[in-house]
Amino acid sequence: MPQSTILTVNTGSSSIRLSAFGSDDNNLRLLFSERSEDAAGAPQELLRTFLQKHSLKSVDVVSHRVVHGGVRFASATLLNQETERAIGELSHLAPLHNPRALLWIAACRAVLGDRTPQVAVFDTAFYAHLPAVAATYALPRGLCRKHDIRRFGFHGLAHSSMWNSWRKLHPQTSEGRVISLQLGSGCSISAVSNGVPQDTSMGFSPLEGLVMSTRCGDVDAGLLTFLQREENMTPDQVESLLNTKSGLRGVSGESGDMRELMESQSPNAQLAIELFCYRARKYIGSYLAVLGGADAILFGGGVGENASVVRERILSGLEWCGLVLDRDANNAAQGETRISAPESRIEVWVIPVDESQVLAQEAIAFLPASSTR
Repeated sequence: MPQSTILTVNTGSSSIRLSAFGSDDNNLRLLFSERSEDAAGAPQELLRTFLQKHSLKSVDVVSHRVVHGGVRFASATLLNQETERAIGELSHLAPLHNPRALLWIAACRAVLGDRTPQVAVFDTAFYAHLPAVAATYALPRGLCRKHDIRRFGFHGLAHSSMWNSWRKLHPQTSEGRVISLQLGSGCSISAVSNGVPQDTSMGFSPLEGLVMSTRCGDVDAGLLTFLQREENMTPDQVESLLNTKSGLRGVSGESGDMRELMESQSPNAQLAIELFCYRARKYIGSYLAVLGGADAILFGGGVGENASVVRERILSGLEWCGLVLDRDANNAAQGETRISAPESRIEVWVIPVDESQVLAQEAIAFLPASSTR
């Protein structure tokens, strides 16, 4: 039996994953894991059902994924009234995520009691030390200091997980230049050198960068002021437009689900897919320049791990840098798989993302002394 039990709560923009780990002398073992597509609905009921189904009578620590930590939180942090209030104050920067994380923090407290420690692990922490040239917006410095405006980056747990997995595949080297793509409902790409992020596509909020399911990604800032004037849109309406009505859903006019779009014959659906792939390919090219080349390109996330056609279309035209895709391996990929040809100068891997493992690992340091050896 495990010495202690860690519950991880991973709230996404459209789903929730609950996992339980056993920890014995800092060795983690996954016990149970379940995903629900209802991230906001009845969290206490979902949690009680999970605990009862798996006969989990006690939990020693709860570890939550929290998307936005701002400039204050650069590492995992014990949750209390003060830290929860600070997370709430950042909700306007991650409106699809931070409020839902707070709902689940409250639910865990209601179900497990005040004495069970809870920890926040921040997606932004992986990028806390981005180079200034990658973190800075070309805006007045006084304004940036006043409002803590910088490029924070997101999906840090996912990109950290992919980097760690790739390193385990290459134990003979302590170095590496990796471009990792987290492609799901939300999408991001990062340039990582020797485990240290050099740039990433998401910025001040999770809106910047790649085309996503319902988020727009990169857009001309002048377009937003244009819409506010011409459509008499309020800031809240613009925020809703960019977060929930754009991306694949906005371009296709049909759906933000890549699986549904790939089955559609609509020209707009096909354009949405092509735009999705084009934007990712353009970022890969720019990050090859940032890193001075790459040793590997990694695909993770629901789309990145399961849509072989999307991976192939993203990589199309990159032969100039020595990348050679093994189409048979790509089409057959399941789980951790190399999908580049042996002669390819850049490795390409499908790497299943395990954010829950990262959450559990971060929580070990917060286990009560009585539950650890």
